[in-house]
Amino acid sequence: MGSFLVIGMGRFGSSIAINLCQMKHDVLVVEVDEDIASAIAPRVTDVIIGDVKDEGVLRSLGVKNFDCIVVAIGDAIEDSVLTTIMLKEMGAKKLVCKAKNEWHTKILTQLGADKVICPESDMGRRVAHSLAQQNIIDYLEISPDYGIIEVIVPSGWVGKSLAEHHLRRKHGITVIAVRCAMDDKVVFSPGGEMVLSENDVLTIIGLKKDLDKVCSLK
Repeated sequence: MGSFLVIGMGRFGSSIAINLCQMKHDVLVVEVDEDIASAIAPRVTDVIIGDVKDEGVLRSLGVKNFDCIVVAIGDAIEDSVLTTIMLKEMGAKKLVCKAKNEWHTKILTQLGADKVICPESDMGRRVAHSLAQQNIIDYLEISPDYGIIEVIVPSGWVGKSLAEHHLRRKHGITVIAVRCAMDDKVVFSPGGEMVLSENDVLTIIGLKKDLDKVCSLK
């Protein structure tokens, strides 16, 4: 069980806070709007009503005690930047920040945020990949070079085992899960002996350039 501090209860922040709590983590939420704070209170561990631009409010939270802090106030860039600076100065262990655009992302990265998420841009990339390649179900960028895709098994792979395709040697990719079309069962870390069937869904990790090649297979 981890301890999380989530600042800002817009759609992004509230979704993170609620899901973390559902996963049995301790989640403290900070929100300046009393009505929003009251609405989220039953679904998280604890709520504090306060303005994080006030250094005293932040210091009272015991920033160093949290495993991770999420700054989810990306729409107010000045507030986001100021909060990030203060949290870094107070010794935050891990800092995840929401950004509004690429410029905001660069600033937060330079300030020392451990991870910066730009929801609109990230979702745009995921949708673009799924539209450009019809066999892609989902796409997730995990670094500038690496990604994860969910893709319908290429027809040329059907009826053969994973080992027969020599995926790492020939394609530079790793299949980390298979959702079987026959019974909708998900097999994690499938063995090389697993035989692929039509319409199975593969979850694959690898370099983007290698994933693009897989996506082009029929």
